[in-house]
Amino acid sequence: MSFDLVLFGGTGDLAWRKLMPALFQAFRHGSLPDGGRIIGVARDELSDDDYRELIRSRFKAVEGAKRPTEEEFKAFASMLYFLRMDLSRPEDYARLAEMISGRGADTVVMYLATAPNLFTAVVKQIAAAGLNTPRTRMVLEKPLGHDLASNRAINDAVQEVLSENQIFRIDHYLGKPSVQNLFAMRFGNALFEPIWRREHVANIQITIAEDLGVEKRGSFYDQTGALRDMVQNHALQLVCALAMEPPINAHADAIRDEKLKVLRSLKPWTAESIGLHAVRGQYAAGTAYGERVGGYLDEPGVDPDSRTETFVALRTEIANWRWAGVPIYLRTGKRLSSRDARIEINFRAVPHAIFRVPAGNANKLVINLQPKDGLELHLLAQGQDQRARTNGHSARAAQSLAPVQLDLDFDKRFGSERVGAYERLLLDVIDGRLNLFVRRDEQEEAWRWVEPLLDSWGADGRPRSYAAGTWGPSTSSAMIARDGFAWGEEQ
Repeated sequence: MSFDLVLFGGTGDLAWRKLMPALFQAFRHGSLPDGGRIIGVARDELSDDDYRELIRSRFKAVEGAKRPTEEEFKAFASMLYFLRMDLSRPEDYARLAEMISGRGADTVVMYLATAPNLFTAVVKQIAAAGLNTPRTRMVLEKPLGHDLASNRAINDAVQEVLSENQIFRIDHYLGKPSVQNLFAMRFGNALFEPIWRREHVANIQITIAEDLGVEKRGSFYDQTGALRDMVQNHALQLVCALAMEPPINAHADAIRDEKLKVLRSLKPWTAESIGLHAVRGQYAAGTAYGERVGGYLDEPGVDPDSRTETFVALRTEIANWRWAGVPIYLRTGKRLSSRDARIEINFRAVPHAIFRVPAGNANKLVINLQPKDGLELHLLAQGQDQRARTNGHSARAAQSLAPVQLDLDFDKRFGSERVGAYERLLLDVIDGRLNLFVRRDEQEEAWRWVEPLLDSWGADGRPRSYAAGTWGPSTSSAMIARDGFAWGEEQ
């Protein structure tokens, strides 16, 4: 199957840091269909050879095992082309249309790796140039809009020129092997389904922590913040994967129908619940990697008076029969203690204890997302037998249990067979598989749920300060402690 993949923003950070390495890995694995072209589009004055040399130089920053040899890159580079375009000029889209129509590929993928405020204009120009054919597929990067109204405006513009099954709203967390294994664990095994409900689950915790600051993305991040950047998309998609009912089959709409039900069942925010169950923070100077680092307000491109949050912690519930009353805690932030993304399902204690159990050691399932990828099942097993003296006689004391865990590391188990998130998703776009992409109504429901938080925080004062290298504001721990629980690292 021949294809043309057009990368709008082809010299940008996302293109060389994520997309090109993913496309190369697909090429190396033999998964990228033959007869493909990858066309970088940007305002730079580059020839095809200049663009190939630019991408080759950027590959030096890729981790060792994923770095191409000279021979490999030479073969991959034969697929790379470049077209200088000013995205505001209709005549440049005409040149792109001529370049694409002259070849007549089976599939044309338009990947909008540009600033989201350009999406609407680019889509309209693509249609005006006649590039919205039945063989066209469009990939939209997040964040798609900055609120519900802007999200709808972008989707309206795209759906004027393309049908829903041609639109691929990407969330790379859904392509992560660990999230794929979450679906496999739930719906490919009979073991977990009977206990995957309120009668057995005490609470669920989702943590997406980064130890880095905003780096060179200060001006972008200052207009976005952690709620838009991580919660509205990644975190809520993880909630859907955890809480959805089993779909009737593995087709895209069957899966997305069940995810939509979860989003519609999330408890809506009120002024009272925002005050009790929503924490926002902003990192101040602190210590990272053993060195002193500056605060968010010191980052390049950040407004010195910024009120943008770099940390969010939330408590919510899903109001349905399976999950009613089970608190779900979401936490994400930058400049935290470590880079760690995980899901913890904490199970209830046994109804009647006949053993001595160490405090805080109920069963739990941990799904590691990054940097480790795998599952941990935390259990209790018989510890050392102890004896006690009672009235001068030897008597067996209650047996003590000790925590043990079963640890499945997917990287060690599957090794080089693992497919990265962007690699999987790009191949799915080329093949036309929508299962791991977000439907419009899902996205709108997620924006609808977070919008009261955006409105409330927009009217409030500064976020709570936390030192870089910590786990965020202390109010995050206080929030979860009110329910009698603690975050994973505090247990």
